[in-house]
Amino acid sequence: MMLRASAKHTNEAIDLHDVSAGLTDGTKVAHAPLLVAFAEAVVARDSDRIRTARKAIRNAMGDAALVDAAATAAAFHGFTRIADAIGIPYKTAAGGQDAPDVREAAGVNAFYRVQEEMAGR
Repeated sequence: MMLRASAKHTNEAIDLHDVSAGLTDGTKVAHAPLLVAFAEAVVARDSDRIRTARKAIRNAMGDAALVDAAATAAAFHGFTRIADAIGIPYKTAAGGQDAPDVREAAGVNAFYRVQEEMAGR
């Protein structure tokens, strides 16, 4: 939902398949490869890759963009941990009001845990 909201704010078209399937020549997010490299380094908890990605973002986009990228990565990590820690099952996230089209377009329905919960297991 955050990605969709930010796209509306900037009047940019975002292809949610970029999130789950990877970047293409049609990806319209500025500096997307740098941001993906940073996100993947954070997920992998690879200090060397994080350091390299931070430097690349800072050089190409500036300090403010680096802070935004780091804050976004931290927020998404935090959202997941909070939901898991307090036992929010996927099917009740967003009060059951998530957007099925966004979930499908981003590939969320393919995640094992979501499939299990949607099947009632």
